[in-house]
Amino acid sequence: MARCRSYLRGLAICVTVLLLVSGVVMIGVGFSSIEGSTPVAELFDQLPSSDGLLVLQVFGPVTVILSVLGICAATLDLKPLLLVFSALIFVEFVALMVVASPLVQVQAQMDGAVDEVFLNVTPLHRTERYIQSELNKLQTSDSCCGLRSFEDWENQLPASCFCTPPAPPPASDLQPSNSSSEGPCVMVGSDLYPPTAQVMGKLWVHSKPCGPILKSYLSFPIKLRIGIISAFATITMAAIALCLALGLEKYWKTPPVESTVDDFNRVKYQPKPSLT
Repeated sequence: MARCRSYLRGLAICVTVLLLVSGVVMIGVGFSSIEGSTPVAELFDQLPSSDGLLVLQVFGPVTVILSVLGICAATLDLKPLLLVFSALIFVEFVALMVVASPLVQVQAQMDGAVDEVFLNVTPLHRTERYIQSELNKLQTSDSCCGLRSFEDWENQLPASCFCTPPAPPPASDLQPSNSSSEGPCVMVGSDLYPPTAQVMGKLWVHSKPCGPILKSYLSFPIKLRIGIISAFATITMAAIALCLALGLEKYWKTPPVESTVDDFNRVKYQPKPSLT
């Protein structure tokens, strides 16, 4: 029994230390500017927002303070303090789950809202110069063109959309085409485009759209916060269980028993008297 208790105490200390680490991570992510690194961030000002950063900024310091309290209680084996820590961390757990629940809804609404933004800014050659410049950078770095397809630029494709096919196309593929997604390049009609980007008289552009790439940039901060909160929830449940087990030890620990024989040769078992 003593060995089992020492294991529980060691696990409780380890879990509360992990809880302290999760609180530090929450503070770091909460005060970082992840959204600022999203390409063409101005396009997505109208997306559904959430208080994910505020949640981490508030609950991060609270988690650090409570985890320090839990480490001290588990290390010193103070049972009343272990029970207080369990109650406080449970209250924080419930409050965090209630406040952070809109994050899941925001994640579910993100794709539809992004598609609507893409529809509102096309054709791209009529949007703001800064947005065009940022899109050109993204198209050059990720070999993509347009938000949904190259047709978002209509007949004014920028140079960042031009693509060199890996090999000359077969003779049967030299017919004009406005939509062909085979391979990294797609061939389009060249009547309305400059001849500088033409290969064998045809224009080749990147077949991959930039929209899915932008969606991944946008969803990453929300997924990161959901992941941190999920990890916190798992560690918190383990910490509550272990600290409650140690704090309520007198209710589950089997008391020592002594046996006595009376005058009628009957054996009686009763708890040993406490030394205190």
